[in-house]
Amino acid sequence: MKYKALIESMTLEEKASLMSGANFWNTKAIDRLNIPSIMLTDGPHGLRKQGGKADHLGLNKSLPATCFPTAATLANSWDRQLIYEVGQTIGKEAASEKVSVLLGPGLNIKRNPLCGRNFEYFSEDPYLTGELASEMVKGIQDNGISACPKHFAVNSQEHMRMTIDEVVDERSLRELYLEGFRRVVEKGKPKTIMTSYNKVNGTFANENDYLLQDILYGEWGFDGVVVTDWGGNNDRVAGLKAGNQLEMPATNGITDKEIVQAVRSNKLAEEVLDGAVHRLLELVFTTQLNDSPAPRIDYEEHHHKAIEAAKRSIVLLKNEGHILPLGQDKKIAIIGDFAKNPRYQGAGSSLINPAKLSNACDVLSQSGLPIVGYAKGFNRMGGNNDRLVKEAVTLADQADTVLLFLGLDEGSEAEGVDRENLSLRENQLDLLRSLTKVNSNVVVIVAGGGAIEMPFVHDVKAIIHTYLSGQGSAEALTSVLLGAYNPSGKLSETFPISYGDVSSAPYYPGKEATAEHIEGIFIGYRYFDTVEKPVLFPFGYGLSYTTFEYADLTVDQYKASFTITNTGAVPGEEVAQLYIQKHDSAIFRAKRELKGFEKVFLEPGESKRVTITLEERDFSYYNPTINEWTVEPGAYDIQIGSSIQSILLSERITLTGDSVSCEHTKEQFPHYFSGHVHEVTAAEYKRLLGYEPPSPTWNPKHDLGLNDTIAQAKYKNGLGKTIYHVVFFFKRFFDAVNKPLLANNVYFVLNMPFRQIDRFTGGKISRKQILKLLKWINR
Repeated sequence: MKYKALIESMTLEEKASLMSGANFWNTKAIDRLNIPSIMLTDGPHGLRKQGGKADHLGLNKSLPATCFPTAATLANSWDRQLIYEVGQTIGKEAASEKVSVLLGPGLNIKRNPLCGRNFEYFSEDPYLTGELASEMVKGIQDNGISACPKHFAVNSQEHMRMTIDEVVDERSLRELYLEGFRRVVEKGKPKTIMTSYNKVNGTFANENDYLLQDILYGEWGFDGVVVTDWGGNNDRVAGLKAGNQLEMPATNGITDKEIVQAVRSNKLAEEVLDGAVHRLLELVFTTQLNDSPAPRIDYEEHHHKAIEAAKRSIVLLKNEGHILPLGQDKKIAIIGDFAKNPRYQGAGSSLINPAKLSNACDVLSQSGLPIVGYAKGFNRMGGNNDRLVKEAVTLADQADTVLLFLGLDEGSEAEGVDRENLSLRENQLDLLRSLTKVNSNVVVIVAGGGAIEMPFVHDVKAIIHTYLSGQGSAEALTSVLLGAYNPSGKLSETFPISYGDVSSAPYYPGKEATAEHIEGIFIGYRYFDTVEKPVLFPFGYGLSYTTFEYADLTVDQYKASFTITNTGAVPGEEVAQLYIQKHDSAIFRAKRELKGFEKVFLEPGESKRVTITLEERDFSYYNPTINEWTVEPGAYDIQIGSSIQSILLSERITLTGDSVSCEHTKEQFPHYFSGHVHEVTAAEYKRLLGYEPPSPTWNPKHDLGLNDTIAQAKYKNGLGKTIYHVVFFFKRFFDAVNKPLLANNVYFVLNMPFRQIDRFTGGKISRKQILKLLKWINR
């Protein structure tokens, strides 16, 4: 043990003290032993280091930093090198501020498009997620600090996230929700990982032996530190035994005493504590920056990197009649509040204070385009305003082309709360309908963290989705609109026609006690493609100002090579995608799955030979019968395309595989076999889980305990109902006065378990007082 002598020189109390923070963002130091404190702080798409009062939900401003596109945006670039460079730049800014651990990237799988935190996550696909997140981790850690991938694992919803039990079958858990993390651990080699708040199959993630000991440390060989999400500790001793080393933020010694008492009463072996201390010391001594010269930051240079990242991530969804790029001879009207007041990032713990920020209206006005004017068009937070609509219609009538900026406001998607629907606000849609009556050349520019419904798709000439493109979004968009940059983004998630089409729609979110993943492996394109359900825009889709031709596919078992040619008139980048489809499978599985991709730049007329290498794991499924990854014998099609619905080349290979049976057969699972998961029966889901699922609802007759939430108090006596309604009143009040961040943070309080109150207040409200309050509520 590297730090054995140092650990032996510590008192039990000192060892226990290292297992939790000194304050909101720092670990504890032990001065007499020259053990320094290190700082952990938020990312994941920029540095959020708070200079004053600390909080975890973005209420208090942080120091200026470069705000890059969010992970959901960057994922649309499908560009490994770009994302590595973004990580490298963010890590450099973190190192300049003596930050040792940057909390990101987020890589939870987008089970459902309503998840309020999807803007922080890469994709609905675990392969794409793992590949891109690995590059960001490598880039961050190139600066001598640690990245901290999160949230491990199955953090699929924000509603009741601190108590919800994510009930998921073993195969879906392995193939979807853990696979991205596996790739990150094995390829990116992060020094820390953050556990999620939620339970996974009945046990909190932070104290889940199966997730941490068996899989993370055991199978994957992770050798770093596991840190809780902020306030994500339930049972401190259980977490320590399972493999968590660091609880954040500080609890003013409350849980340190629990560790000491557990050791002295023989409930916790001191060797386990020593092992945890050793891991933490390794992190501290390999990432502490106190004696290192701070790298110099050129924020102007970093701003240009942010522009470049945004350019490569913007997705052109429609371009009827080649209305884009814009010509210099067409009069342009700019309409929509988002043109002046950009929506360029999410909310909550990822809220960056941008070092520089412009808006599309100003940048477009300086571009040389003949701009005839700007009109706000609508109130951002909703509500009708006839005057704004009239001004916009009058302006549109004077223009050849309308650039209409629509999007999701800051209250629509945020940490701690899920989206209510996939719709834009009705006043935005009303405005669009009014504009198309006077001008047939409307270009819609959408800002938001994910998929939206687009009932207007056939009524406008062009659609660009910028997602949340960071501080360089205005310059990047202008470059795309003018044709100075040829758009190359491809969707990393499926856009359904309507929310009801989504596989998990009948089951999402879990309202009270559990979130049942009844849809199993059939999420995103795995569902839509298998059942051949029409979509608005498919996974992997995105248009270009040029055209590409694919030819000459050759496959040598684990290697596919093909040629791409730019057959258009302008330079461009193409994202070539490789999918694998199994023929005549004896188990249920998605029709095809993404297993490779490359982004290729080509001049007009240029051709390049592209090679994508596969491995045995790419052909495997997780066999729950034997709890191992298995290759089913038989024929596989290696398919190359520009999206999952545009397969252009295909070659078949045959694999010997493993002669191992699996219980996931058509007779036992008819609806999973067909992919029609909206029709899954209770008996079929029980067979999939292998046990009777727990009740999805709270029992209002049960007494409330420390792991119950303030929201549950509404079922109790007058005191409980009063507490609930007072908190809910403030949420409604902040919503009414257009303070969405405050409203969302009040909602966070509603979902908070009682056990966290003493820890979040540092003991100012004691555990004894909380237990007394619960006793009164339960009367």
